[in-house]
Amino acid sequence: QVQLVESGGGLVQAGGSLRLSCAASGRTISHYVMGWFRQAPGKEREFVAAFSRSGINTYYTDSVKGRFTISRDNAKNTVYLQMNSLKPEDTAVYYCAATLGIIGFSREPGWYDYWGQGTQVTVSS
Repeated sequence: QVQLVESGGGLVQAGGSLRLSCAASGRTISHYVMGWFRQAPGKEREFVAAFSRSGINTYYTDSVKGRFTISRDNAKNTVYLQMNSLKPEDTAVYYCAATLGIIGFSREPGWYDYWGQGTQVTVSS
């Protein structure tokens, strides 16, 4: 079992930055596919960014490319999401997720086995 705990959310003005952290426990996540998803009110959960199982390749949804960066610190068993140039449309609850069940990575939430509780990000205009 993997337990994931997100932190770092908050209220920020448009153009500002936040760094989300996802601390894992129970298992070493260095070979897990690690993803960040978000869910805005009334909308489905959507893919934001992910590491492949190799931990080398990264993937982003088009709307965050060039603004968000996913990174990891294997020594701390933690994954991060650096979010710059935030926009009001980035407002959502952000979730960290993990799985061993896929080879590359997936944008589909259903492929991920472990989820954190989420952290709220609110971007004011």
